[in-house]
Amino acid sequence: MGELQRVFRNVDRIVESGLNKIYPGCVVLIARPGEILYKNAYGTLDFERKTKIDTIYDLASVTKVVATTTAVMKLFADGFLHLSDTAGRFLNVEKPKGDITIFQFLTHTSGMQPYSDLWRFLNGRELLEEIIRIQPVSEPGKRIVYSCLNFITLMAIVEKVVEMPFDKFVYGIFDSLGMKITRFSPGFHENIAPTSIRDGKRLIGMPDDELAYYMGGVSGNAGLFSSVEDLYIFMDSLLSGKIVPMNVVSLFTQKIVEVGEGKRHIGWMCPTSGTSSGDMLSEKAFGHSGFTGTTIWCREDGLFVIFLTNKGFIKRHEDEITRIRILLHNAVFGGIECTGPIF
Repeated sequence: MGELQRVFRNVDRIVESGLNKIYPGCVVLIARPGEILYKNAYGTLDFERKTKIDTIYDLASVTKVVATTTAVMKLFADGFLHLSDTAGRFLNVEKPKGDITIFQFLTHTSGMQPYSDLWRFLNGRELLEEIIRIQPVSEPGKRIVYSCLNFITLMAIVEKVVEMPFDKFVYGIFDSLGMKITRFSPGFHENIAPTSIRDGKRLIGMPDDELAYYMGGVSGNAGLFSSVEDLYIFMDSLLSGKIVPMNVVSLFTQKIVEVGEGKRHIGWMCPTSGTSSGDMLSEKAFGHSGFTGTTIWCREDGLFVIFLTNKGFIKRHEDEITRIRILLHNAVFGGIECTGPIF
């Protein structure tokens, strides 16, 4: 058996071990820029319908990098904003939040609280405006605290700069690359993997994330839906300089921001042992995970893994998927030789 085939057999075994216990089905794609090495679909959408390679999944927080960070990178590259620009330059928001920088929002060093339950009382534009008004709970720049509110605020900044709805702006980027499936809240479709139950109804094509859901389906923190094939196009385009120049990609994905005990890239996560990235990746790798059971991780030589599941269909707050993610990424990044950095 060849070494690649051995890796792929291990991948099958690892992800199949989670079927019907952690998630009803999943899709895996392993690739380098310009080359898909392996892709496979496993299990079902809902214990009945078979998962397919083009099955569409709720990306949850992977939205933060595919949509929001990408939008900021594009505006950065085109000279519309820089990382030290403050929220107050673009939004009517009081200090101290008005002094928080785009860099601090992207790196979760803003001091903002992790989440908000305002969705219980508000919805639509009113919910978004109240989120924007929320002030930091600690001094910006002192520590890394992962916060969905950072990326909702970034969405509002993007909308202010481009003077159009956030989804329309990012669709322009996606469509130019050939990503025709990737959309916010696509609505019911038989090939969309269902997630959890809300208000007595199974969510299909509407975001599992509460803030994204009650804002109407479009948000900077979550709510984007996609397939592994569309995400391959995204990663291939990102790593070949088709979205923004490679110098900009390098800044956002290779710079290591270390504050206290935490480490981040700009917008993207930095590998940390015991998390979804696994144990094999260096700090030059980058990726992101999503609450619904989604991940993208990329090694510095451009080898990347896309793993999409709908774990919330079985148990929304289940965390056993972390072990599957670690085993999967260890098998791939440990089993396929590094060809050297592309940056």
